[in-house]
Amino acid sequence: MTIVFSFYFLLLGLLFGSFFNVVGLRVPKREFLKRKRSYCPKCLHSLSWFDLIPLISYLLLGARCRYCKQKIPLLYPLMECTSGISFMFSFILLGFQPRLVLALLLLSLLHIIIVSDLNYMIIPDNILVFFFVLLMIYRIFVPSGLWWGFLLGASVGLFGTAMIIMLSRGGMGGGDMKLLGLVGFALGTKLLLVAFFSAIVMGAIVCSVLLRSGLISRHQPFPFGPFIAAGTIISFFYGTKMTEWYINRFFL
Repeated sequence: MTIVFSFYFLLLGLLFGSFFNVVGLRVPKREFLKRKRSYCPKCLHSLSWFDLIPLISYLLLGARCRYCKQKIPLLYPLMECTSGISFMFSFILLGFQPRLVLALLLLSLLHIIIVSDLNYMIIPDNILVFFFVLLMIYRIFVPSGLWWGFLLGASVGLFGTAMIIMLSRGGMGGGDMKLLGLVGFALGTKLLLVAFFSAIVMGAIVCSVLLRSGLISRHQPFPFGPFIAAGTIISFFYGTKMTEWYINRFFL
């Protein structure tokens, strides 16, 4: 049965991943509810249902729009696959327990943030507010620990990042600050710190590679949201083991 449910969660992640792509692309442009049908961003032609089958349509169409033949960005099927695999991975690790709901909420939020930040360098406030409400509901019905611990995590995420922004004179953006505040509320202070430092390390490595290869310039703005997302996922699943290893290695 585990294999069957794992397959269901893979399909669920692929389907939701396709929807999250649309949300991440439309919400920053304030057109999420303006057009009900999906459309090609190049030729604006409305897409049929058989153009929107996650991953399969991309492969059958040869990575090009059926109507204008423009290339479909690789980001779309890549994020669909990532969503499908991460949903399945979450179920395999957690099974049917309340923490699985938290995992799926975070993965959904972070998927939208990655798409939005990579395309527009924007982390939409309304998306953060929407998921904050969902996380509040989760905390009410699935209490785990004291409320002040999660509120402290949110405060550290918000005000700690605000200090970094002031000291670095804009090294991070307001959207990053609010996202880290939400991550702090979801995970608590300890796991927030693991997520943040993981994001810093990954961001530094990737930026160094891109700078050396000449793909970006030193003063070119670079989206940090995807690294926060990756750090959050790492911290959610492995943050406790990472902190235990660090304490045992260096302090005991």
